[in-house]
Amino acid sequence: MARNERLNIEDRAKVRKIAKALANEERLDIISHLVNTSLNISEIAQLVGIPQSTAALHIRVLEDAGIIQSEMLPGERGTMKLCSRTMDKIEIGLVEGRRKNFSTSVSMPVGAFTDCEIHPTCGMCSANEIISCDNAPSEFFIPERMNAELVWTSSGFIEYSFPIPVEGLNKKPKRLIFTFEASSEAPFYNEDWPSDITIWVNDIEAATFTCPGDYGKRRGRITPIWWNASQFGLLYTLELTSVGTILNRIRQSELTIDDYGLDKVSNSIKIRIGNKDDAVNKRGFNLYGKHFGDYEQDLVLSLVFD
Repeated sequence: MARNERLNIEDRAKVRKIAKALANEERLDIISHLVNTSLNISEIAQLVGIPQSTAALHIRVLEDAGIIQSEMLPGERGTMKLCSRTMDKIEIGLVEGRRKNFSTSVSMPVGAFTDCEIHPTCGMCSANEIISCDNAPSEFFIPERMNAELVWTSSGFIEYSFPIPVEGLNKKPKRLIFTFEASSEAPFYNEDWPSDITIWVNDIEAATFTCPGDYGKRRGRITPIWWNASQFGLLYTLELTSVGTILNRIRQSELTIDDYGLDKVSNSIKIRIGNKDDAVNKRGFNLYGKHFGDYEQDLVLSLVFD
């Protein structure tokens, strides 16, 4: 999951590593190409127009600075190194002093839901196997669900309770950001399979969007090799702000963050994802964890406080 890095000028060793990593045009190009996706060394070399050996050296410098991370995955010829960006923003304070604003983030596994309404086709997968039986809604609350990296249902909803960190209790957030990867749900897959998916925050409808399909014509970048159905989704970012509710940079409503009662909840925030009963395209959804799909992240909820 990409994060914001905040440094002080006193963090000399870390500042030097980041400064070195950013002081090169080719490395800046690599970072740009990793903004919305993960790439292997060969793909990076081709996109930047450099030899693979040079790309590998640049990757080591970026890894050392903590700007990207890599993992070894099975490839067509042995293994390949898949690289992902770890930072959205880097801030370096030139003077010491306590910041007025602070933020918190919680990464929630897709199997850690607290409520659901499930209809076949439905199921769950861990990174290694199918969990319990396909198309058995009654199995969704078995303990093994906590290991799920992919969950799917043809309609209904899945709800999560995100804890409010101690430092945020009894405080009024000025911004909420919720990010997740999702697709529609068709038997096996169908890339032309629109589904109207709604997000609720504390039981208040925040946004409804139409997901175009259930994607499977190519493999998900981090989807396990043994899985042959739904491969990846699209990345969605919901923002509750002081000026309205926004999804993927498009305003959804005039509801502001104050309208969701976040300062009135005791210790958690409810996020529900699902199809409304009267949805025109009621075609379910897949939710992807950090070991499935194109994006190495779980469901991520971030809060920004004054």
